[in-house]
Amino acid sequence: MTTRPNKKLDTFANPAPGRDYLVHIEVPEFTCLCPLTGQPDFATLVLDYVPDKRNVELKSLKLYMWSFRNEGAFHEAVTNEILDDLVKAMAPRYLRLTAKWYVRGGIFTTVVAEQRKRGWKAAPYIELGRFDTNATMRG
Repeated sequence: MTTRPNKKLDTFANPAPGRDYLVHIEVPEFTCLCPLTGQPDFATLVLDYVPDKRNVELKSLKLYMWSFRNEGAFHEAVTNEILDDLVKAMAPRYLRLTAKWYVRGGIFTTVVAEQRKRGWKAAPYIELGRFDTNATMRG
């Protein structure tokens, strides 16, 4: 095997540091272990961030996520650990991590954690129009 799980998050220079833009990443196969039973827990992680000077490199993110596969962690703890590691690596203007945990014992859990750079405020959202199924624009 040429790749292995790794806790190192690589980054690269933001190609448009003068503009706020959203990076949306979905990780549908995140796994870790229940710290009490040792059984696997499965989640879809949704990462939304507005970069400042650095962006996360996707291969390193994949290997980082893989590194949790054999670790025991409560849902809340692992969600916050991942958020903290991403903030440390990138120092983004804004980052939200949503962890949607699959059912266990009839219970779904969703954990949302976020971080804002001090002083950063999102620009107001502007909806210019929307397209219906016939691809015509409505105002």
